This record gives sequence, C-alpha cells and structure tokens, in this order.
Amino acid sequence: MASDSKDMLVDLYQPIIKELNSTYEIKRVLSPNSDKVLKFIEDNFSLGWVSEAKAGLYKPNPTCFIAVDQDKIIGFACYDATAKDYFGPTGVDESYRGQGIGKALLLKCLVSMKHDGYGYAIIGGVEPKNWVFYEKASGATPIDNSKKIYTRMV
Repeated sequence: MASDSKDMLVDLYQPIIKELNSTYEIKRVLSPNSDKVLKFIEDNFSLGWVSEAKAGLYKPNPTCFIAVDQDKIIGFACYDATAKDYFGPTGVDESYRGQGIGKALLLKCLVSMKHDGYGYAIIGGVEPKNWVFYEKASGATPIDNSKKIYTRMV
C-alpha cells in the first residue's frame, strides 16, 4: 500500500448515491458463484484481494457484487470485507475499463451500505491517482491523518 494513500469518506445521504443504469448487469454474488468470483480476482488482481473478498462472500447475505457480460464476470466490488463500513476491494477487467462499470459497482455497494444502515462509508487506502475518480463518482473526500487499517498487514 502506497505511503501517500489515504482513506476517503463518503456521505451516503447525498443525492449522488443512487443506483445507475449500466450496460452490463450488476448483481449480488450468489454463493454457488463464489469460486468463479475468487478466480476472476486472482487472475486479474491479487491474492490479497482474494482474501479480502472471501470475507464479503462468505456471509449469509454476501456483500460482494459482480458486473456480468452475458455469463462472463467482468468486474467486482465488495464492502464490509476488510472492516465494517469499508468499501473495497473493487476491480474491473482491463478490457472493459472506461465504460462506467467501476462507478456502477461502487454506487451499487454504497446504496447497499445505506440500506444496511450506514450513514457514511470509508474507502480504504486510496492511492492519489484514484482520488479524482472517487470524488467525482461518489463525492468522497480524503480523510487527513487517516490511520489506514492496512498498516496492520504482515
């Protein structure tokens, strides 16, 4: 995790937090698809993200969503995986980026967090290159002096 990364805070009651119409289907992961989702994450991202996603997938009501192009997983996003009230990890297949899929996944999770009773969401350990995306997509603001839960990793 980059040392200049920061946690970001999202107010879940602002009007920007709403579900989007997406070209691709966004749906909550069903347990029989968990292994496919983990394989997608491992093949496209990292084992660390696989571990984080497992925490969101193995709940009675999974807190992970996927974007699907026909029967192909093309993106994912989780919340309450690494810690309560945290959004992430999230990622979109490189060949599908730039089509609004990441934003749709983000907002689907944030809307779900709001329905789960959260007033705010934390996006953990965001690198500076991604700040603008989260600011525009969700109104997120960097948390100065954030403690970064990821510093506990070994």
